[in-house]
Amino acid sequence: PSRWIESSIAASILIAVTANFFPRFAGPSGARWPGRLLRIWCERPALVAFAFGLIHGFGFAGVLGEFGLKRGDIALPLVGFNLGVEAGQLACVVVFLPLAYGLRRTAFYRRAFVPGGSVLIAVLAAAWLVDRVGNLGRMPF
Repeated sequence: PSRWIESSIAASILIAVTANFFPRFAGPSGARWPGRLLRIWCERPALVAFAFGLIHGFGFAGVLGEFGLKRGDIALPLVGFNLGVEAGQLACVVVFLPLAYGLRRTAFYRRAFVPGGSVLIAVLAAAWLVDRVGNLGRMPF
């Protein structure tokens, strides 16, 4: 059901951005993290990314399902849809990465941009999560 998938997507974004507030480190006596999920995130980021990717994929599949495609006609639209999503993500990276790379060593980036952006994303994700779990329908996205 889209309500559960969209709630899970919002939760995954909230979890991912929360990791920005905790440094990833391993001390001499082993690693210490403030929670099991964050520990998994730090020790096995590929596993977490895979799980979150599946959740987000279900969301994209739901959008495709709304187009009413016949079972035999789904391959080409699916490939096109995925290529479009990847192209959009790549466009964001092409714009943002040089900016972030250039600013990464500045105090502004470390003390204002990353924390401020993380808080903004966390607030939006939390609001989206509450909206979807509560089936409120208040958020336009």
